[in-house]
Amino acid sequence: MHKGKLTVVGAGPGDVDLITLKGIKALQSAAVVLYDALVDTALLEYAPKAEKIFVGKRKGCYAYQQVQINELIVQRAKLKGHVVRLKGGDPFVFGRGAEEMEYAAEFGLDVAVVPGISSSVSVPAAQNIPVTKRGAAESFWVITGTTKSHELSQDVALAAKSNATVVILMGMSKLHEIMELFKKEGKQNIPVAIIQNGTTVNEKIGIGTVASIEYKAKEQQLSNPAIIVIGAVVNHRHNLIQLQNEFSKKEIELAELQ
Repeated sequence: MHKGKLTVVGAGPGDVDLITLKGIKALQSAAVVLYDALVDTALLEYAPKAEKIFVGKRKGCYAYQQVQINELIVQRAKLKGHVVRLKGGDPFVFGRGAEEMEYAAEFGLDVAVVPGISSSVSVPAAQNIPVTKRGAAESFWVITGTTKSHELSQDVALAAKSNATVVILMGMSKLHEIMELFKKEGKQNIPVAIIQNGTTVNEKIGIGTVASIEYKAKEQQLSNPAIIVIGAVVNHRHNLIQLQNEFSKKEIELAELQ
């Protein structure tokens, strides 16, 4: 039997190259890895000798309930030593990492966390959408679209009243409700981006406005896992493309003159 240790590791938004070096070192020293559905299994290659256990959720089906995951962490840590709990994004941003660490600490385990790159900022960034930009957004909200009781978070209504960029995770099932709240604030023309499977080879993006994004999402068959970004910053992506196209056009014109 071991005293046991739990390290909660953020795997980043999806691209395997976006895990931190400290996260890789934790995997290399793991005796057991418990990993989620949004984690690219290629990362498990950094823990070749570890026992790997899938504890994620796919299409509403749970491999393990949260209470079972908590018990599994303690049981494996006592039996084998170092357990790494590998989570998508950052484990402290709607990742339940804090809950699992508290449970482990109650049973005498050493606990540590390795922060990850949160999908809330990195997925938009990978599509050239900043969450803040001078003259466009001075702050940003990161909100869960669905609460523990499966209701839309009340913070969305508060965010809709602000001028901030609003980033909503796990919100596709509530897309209509979310857009209605923004319409009530007279924000029908505010740009919206939906990014599905961000930073992965299966990435898809839909761009529209509060008024049109539901149609765009249906047209492009966008679904979870996806991030919804609402705000003027979404225009930055289009602006960059325009600037690049204009530069290329000038280069062609100059070449023709020569």
